[in-house]
Parts: sequence; C-alpha cells; structure tokens
Amino acid sequence: MNSSPFEPISKVLITAGTHGNELSGIELLNNIKRQPSIAEKVFANPTTLSIDTLIVNKMAVAKRTRYVEEDLNRQFSQEKLSWLAGESLEHQLAIEFNTKYGPKHESSIDLIIDIHNTTSNMGPTLIILESDAFHTQLARFVKINMPEAIILIEDQCPMKQHAYLCTVGKRGLMIEVGPQAQGVLCPDAYLQTEEMTRLILAFCETWNTQAGNVENPEVDAFRLSEEVMFPLDDENNKTAMIHPDLHWKDFHKLSNGSPAFLSFEHQEILWEGEDAVYPHFIGEAAYYHLNIAFALAKLTRI
Repeated sequence: MNSSPFEPISKVLITAGTHGNELSGIELLNNIKRQPSIAEKVFANPTTLSIDTLIVNKMAVAKRTRYVEEDLNRQFSQEKLSWLAGESLEHQLAIEFNTKYGPKHESSIDLIIDIHNTTSNMGPTLIILESDAFHTQLARFVKINMPEAIILIEDQCPMKQHAYLCTVGKRGLMIEVGPQAQGVLCPDAYLQTEEMTRLILAFCETWNTQAGNVENPEVDAFRLSEEVMFPLDDENNKTAMIHPDLHWKDFHKLSNGSPAFLSFEHQEILWEGEDAVYPHFIGEAAYYHLNIAFALAKLTRI
C-alpha cells in the first residue's frame, strides 16, 4: 500500500513535437484534436483528470527536423530557465513553456507526458525519472497490461536536476517508441504510442479514485547506468561501428567478451566493461554526431 501522503493527478499535459521529426506523438495529438472518437478512446472519459495536449516545437515540426538550433529536450535545467531571454529558438521556447506551465518546482501541472521516438530497436519504452510509489505502480500497471513494454528508470539524479521538458511538471515521464526512422510514421510505433498513452491515463484515473492505494505485482525494469562512446582516434574520428551482432539488440544482455564494435578494418572489439549489462539507444541517429554508441542499463525489479 502507498504509505506517503496521497497526491492526486488532476492536471495532465501530453506533449509531442519536442523533437520535430518524431512523428508518432505528433500524429497522435493531431488526431486527438481532429477526431473526437480518437480522443475518447485514448482518454477513456476520465472523471478525475483534466487533460490538455501541446505540440511544442512547431517550427521544427514544420521543417521535419529534430530541432532548429538546439535540442529542446536539454533546455530545462534550472539555470537555463532562469534566463530572461533565450540564446536560441529552443532555449526561448523552454523559457516560455516554463512560464506558462511552470515554474519548475512549483508547477500547476500534476503530470507531463512527453512523447518521443527513437531510431533504435527499443520497442515501446516508458521512461520514469523517479522510483516513488506513483511511478513504481504506474510502471507495473503499464507492463502488466502491455507485456511488450519496456520500463527504463533514469533516477541517477533527482528528477528536477534533469534538463528534460517533462520535469517542468510536478511529475514527468517520457514515452520512447522505436524503431522509427526520423521524419516518417511507422504504424507499429504509432499504435504502441497510442496504447501506452491510454494506459498511463487509465492508471492516473485509478490512482485518483483509489486515493493512491494501488498495489500491482513486481515487474522487470532497467535502470540507466552510463553511456558508451564510439572508439575514436586522436582527431575525434570514429574508428569503428556497432558490431552487427549487437545492432538491433536493445535491452539484450551484453557480457564480457561479447562483440561490441567492429573496426573499419573488420576487427572485432570485445566488450570489456561491467558484465551483464543491457545496451539501449543502440545507434540512435540523433546521438551519432555526439559519438554516443549506446547507453547501458542494469536489470532490476520494481
């Protein structure tokens, strides 16, 4: 049972277009606005929730690009939000978003659900930033009702220290579905996005009507541990690619001695890090220019 003071989820904001070329959330929110039957299906006529939707970076959406000047989903640190004016389009959008829906730490929005896509083979992934009763029970509910869902926990720092858009709310989480190429819509990714959004809202309704007294059985989850860079030469050029045996194997166990990279001379580079870790965001297109090959997580139970 939930032992902490009950805090209902009354105001929910669902966002998409934080990255303008990730179309599952963008199309879903546009369809919700245009077609009442879709809104009725996803929202399921809640009695305790006030739900709003927002396409965030409209210029990036129009250009079908991740961002115009800077990654919007990295602009929501307390330092950047304290500026009077932004240094870039996305920084300015973050300041305006925080003014309207924040301020961060004092938001009137109880939950922000930010929808994303990845080019990696991560499936429908729910990213939670906290491991309290609400997020734990939510993750369990989603996993039980959507067995293909992956639960990824990014609680390596306090929630409000993240610079993600969703951290402006009192609570925030992200839906990350892939693989989906940038700038196109994959039907599987769209349907998984729709279903996960529906389940999150259904849980919030249950959370409210049962005053937080929700208890679901434990499920497997993955906890983020670190990022792994591509092998580089002295001039910061990549010297290897992700090994074919690892490519598309998001959330599969990587053990010491297993192939991780393949040099451009076709030499295998074996994994020599921590044993029994789980790569994800493998070969994510948006991270390639940052030389990030993949992130690692550890298997856990929540």
